[in-house]
Amino acid sequence: MSGSRASRASLGTVAVVGAGPVGLTAALVLAEAEVPVTLLESRDAPATESRASTFHPSTLDLLDELGVAAALRRQGRRVDRVQWRDLDGVVHAELDYALLAGHTAHPYRLHVEQARLTPLLLDRLTATGLADVRFGATVTGAEDTGDGVRLRTVDGAGRVTVSRHPYVLAADGSRSRLRELAGLPGTAEEYPDYALRVVTESPLDELLPGLAPLAYVRDPRASFSALGMPDHWRLIFRIPSGVARDEVLAPEAVRARVEQALPGAAGRAVRVADAHTYRLARFLLPRYRAGRVLFAGDAAHLTSTAGGLNMNCGIHDAVETGRALAAVLRGEGPEEAALDAALGRRRSVVESAVIPRSEARTAGLDSAAELPARLASLRRTAADPRSATDYLLKASLLDVAPRPLTRPPKGEAHADLVSQAHR
Repeated sequence: MSGSRASRASLGTVAVVGAGPVGLTAALVLAEAEVPVTLLESRDAPATESRASTFHPSTLDLLDELGVAAALRRQGRRVDRVQWRDLDGVVHAELDYALLAGHTAHPYRLHVEQARLTPLLLDRLTATGLADVRFGATVTGAEDTGDGVRLRTVDGAGRVTVSRHPYVLAADGSRSRLRELAGLPGTAEEYPDYALRVVTESPLDELLPGLAPLAYVRDPRASFSALGMPDHWRLIFRIPSGVARDEVLAPEAVRARVEQALPGAAGRAVRVADAHTYRLARFLLPRYRAGRVLFAGDAAHLTSTAGGLNMNCGIHDAVETGRALAAVLRGEGPEEAALDAALGRRRSVVESAVIPRSEARTAGLDSAAELPARLASLRRTAADPRSATDYLLKASLLDVAPRPLTRPPKGEAHADLVSQAHR
């Protein structure tokens, strides 16, 4: 065996459970660091359903380092500005992502479904030659032996496989089986609202001149978000939990809501392609580690979808945890100190930044009394370049994200913000 192969074998094969964006990113970070990986996914193929759709500048910087950002950009819609407006089309405030040019290589937000990212990551991971990817493999047992983890998996034909790994990284979603096997808490606290997503292929920016591809409509009559995707638009409404979902999803109710949100000819011209609801909940593991099982993404945290922070934070989890784990396996630092520091930072980011920022986006939306003050605050922010830049840095998680190693963002301000966040 060659020296290179021998050194790789001595690292052991890390198991990553879950082949969504978080699991695939973690597996790729490890493989790029020459750590062999076994990727286990209970589905028979990568998920294709529409879920998260926002990639922030901080995430694009990291995906660029992993070699997949360019291909993702070609499939997405570049968002250069964020806008707040009312139902009559009056723009209360607008921020230009160009303000971030000195802080990131990607001074914009990208709208594209997460299902477009997973094949890119999977192809890149396979090309490393260091990944054993197994779809249709469900984890049914995990025993921490002190110096490793013994995993039991079952495939679609009922065949059982037992494997041993120095570490397991659980990225198996909000209903994490690994979290359950480790005996960790997994009950999420539901928010008082749930979300209604209405999808239309109608060109809203043509029907509503001046509409930005990221627009927050804030009006005493109705508040919602409008996201322009490459081939459709998404309208996101918050619905009180006491309102029955069947009632909300009735075609006539969806039509009435769209026509209220887009008054006049614009509302009547919109063709509804799909409407569905999804729950909004918050959850945070007390600790992102149970022995040699590590947790990332939805297996470790959930928050409101406002601002599109949760998936981006999960990808950041994958990068920082993957880097720390690779360093440990390569003997570059004390095991407990390196892993616990990285996992502690990731949890702190969710607790101190992701959850409060996400919740702040929707606080007081239904209060006509609070709305004027909130809009006035946004106008002041937009009028001050320093405040506007700070807003966008935080909205993009640039102040708390892991920094790219090969192409670090320029600008002392970004470095100062990261330093402060990690103190």
